[in-house]
Amino acid sequence: MWIYEKALQFPVNLKCKDLQMAKYIYTQLGGPNGELAAALRYLQQRYTMPTGKTIALLTDIGTEELAHAEMISAMVYQLTDGATPEEMRKYGLGSNYAQNGHGIFPADSNGVPFSASTIAVMGDAVTNLHEDMAAEQKALATYYQLINLTDNVDIKDTLRFLGQREITHYQRFGEALMDVYEYNDCKKVF
Repeated sequence: MWIYEKALQFPVNLKCKDLQMAKYIYTQLGGPNGELAAALRYLQQRYTMPTGKTIALLTDIGTEELAHAEMISAMVYQLTDGATPEEMRKYGLGSNYAQNGHGIFPADSNGVPFSASTIAVMGDAVTNLHEDMAAEQKALATYYQLINLTDNVDIKDTLRFLGQREITHYQRFGEALMDVYEYNDCKKVF
């Protein structure tokens, strides 16, 4: 069903270690408003969408969110690459190091493991699309907040790219919502 291209959607080439920023960025991997949650939410919601167009949209965006989780993982890896256990502990990543070494484990910035309990999947397309629009806005707000936490241009550029994709997804979900309303109106018999 998917074809994997062995290149990130946007290049992640972070040149220096920054464990504090890595800790913050973790939230966009395994946090409740992160990319992994979005990918799973959209890929599961697509099954109850009423039209081929809305199914395709959720499939496309869900797949792209997996690519974003890959970018976030690359960022965390590059920001922690070569860190000593002492550095990991100093910047609040000691528990992650103890459990996973330098592995990138889906968790939020507090080290709380990813949980699917943070995502919503209803059998109603309108409800799901409103949830999706809200999810994109929360992720965008998180990207803006992460940008405010760093002066590193390479990190900011990657976060800006991801934020721009959140805006695009929000717009596409809004269009899909209008399509679903139109579809539902066509089913009414007077």
